[in-house]
Amino acid sequence: MLTKRALIAEDEPILSLTLQKMLEKLWPELQLCAIVDNGVAAVHEALKQLPDILFLDIKMPGQTGLEAARELAEEWPEDKAFPLIVYVTAYDEFALSAFEHSAVDYVLKPISEERMSKTVQRLRSRLEDSSQQATELERVLGQLRHLLPGSAGNSNNTDLATQFQPTERLSLIRAAVGNQIRMIPVEEVLYFEATDKYINVVTAEHSSLIRSSLRELLPQLDHHVFWQIHRSTVVNSRHIHLANKDEAGKITLRLRGSDDKLSVSRVYAHLFRQM
Repeated sequence: MLTKRALIAEDEPILSLTLQKMLEKLWPELQLCAIVDNGVAAVHEALKQLPDILFLDIKMPGQTGLEAARELAEEWPEDKAFPLIVYVTAYDEFALSAFEHSAVDYVLKPISEERMSKTVQRLRSRLEDSSQQATELERVLGQLRHLLPGSAGNSNNTDLATQFQPTERLSLIRAAVGNQIRMIPVEEVLYFEATDKYINVVTAEHSSLIRSSLRELLPQLDHHVFWQIHRSTVVNSRHIHLANKDEAGKITLRLRGSDDKLSVSRVYAHLFRQM
């Protein structure tokens, strides 16, 4: 068997070192190809190194482990096997109810050698089973659809950091346009698109920038109406005219009142399966 390679993404240096030492002891032939301390670097290095296994801390600067996994699921080369993911989390109760429910492999902080030994055995078994490796991307996509916020029709979706805290629904958006404030009823919005530190709010008549992030915006939207279709795009489902799938299986949306074409990522493609 070829040497397997792993990436560790953990922002707490002591925990990162502990994880490294445990893996060296329990799986000495495993090669650590990269060790990073934030979600953005995790995505960058994973796409560069294409490891077999990812150890992702759930709560990291820049991007959470779940957000990093989503971006990797969207960007991973189609001709490469998707890596096995192990989430590292301090959310004990949430991990038991959500991670086990969706069959995600995880280890709890503080990491115990006994639990890590079981994880290593599980990873070895999966890597030896070519049929499981072939379906790993679909398995991860299913997990992310259950755990990430913003998927239509799933009341269990939430950001781990908010832990199901209720948020008041947004009805009116105030966007600065020069020296004026544009008042935009939320039902008129065709889609929201994240652009660096801003969100572009697009209606049939105009587009406006607001200083916010999708992570802040999503809990304020009705997820039955506003569907996340990409890590940077949320669309008003009531304005969707048609969804087109090309020969490669990639889906693009056309909206009423707009000539824009919106791409749907792998994570959210299930929203447009024929009913």
